[in-house]
Amino acid sequence: MTPGKLELLTPENCALVLIDHQPQMTFGVANIDRQLLKNNVIGLAKAARLFKVPTVLTSVETESFSGNIWPELLAVLPDNHIFERTSMNTWDDAGVKAELKKFGRKKLVLAALWTEVCLNFPALEAMADGYEVYFVEDASGGTSVAAHNMSVQRMIQAGAVPITWQQFLLEMQRDWARKETYAGTTGIVVEHSGAYGSGIDYAMTHVHKLPARKLG
Repeated sequence: MTPGKLELLTPENCALVLIDHQPQMTFGVANIDRQLLKNNVIGLAKAARLFKVPTVLTSVETESFSGNIWPELLAVLPDNHIFERTSMNTWDDAGVKAELKKFGRKKLVLAALWTEVCLNFPALEAMADGYEVYFVEDASGGTSVAAHNMSVQRMIQAGAVPITWQQFLLEMQRDWARKETYAGTTGIVVEHSGAYGSGIDYAMTHVHKLPARKLG
């Protein structure tokens, strides 16, 4: 592993790219429960918003095939420009590459539908262009378990680093003394992290006798 990949991700050193989280692409996902997938993607997007990580939204053939990006995702990132493509490969889009170059960050965090196409292609080409790629395994989905797993192996062998959406969130927070994002981080955990979130909710309301928090 190269020295750069030994660095922890921070809000200042990475950018996020969310690729093709659209209905038709979701229909084809077979390696993960689709509702769990949506939960994970929305948790990831909320983490990026909380920590002000520059984020690119891109879609493919919205009108003719794939449908609009999930409304839940657009609700989290309502002001983001959507880069519409015809190519399956985000890295073919000059606008996306120009936007990422403008951010000036060499660490790219990618999540996409489908893993074996819309994640694999830009991950490999971004690394060839000198970026360090981290892909969010549980915020991406493939058309079969085998398709997803083989794509994951291919990216790892090429040098990409797998992470999960919650790992991304907690790597951004890192220190519970960071009070300006403490409530936001634990709020995302309560809403999207299952058992971990339930534990925080229990501790806050039952142990510490605090009022139930409002989500959103």
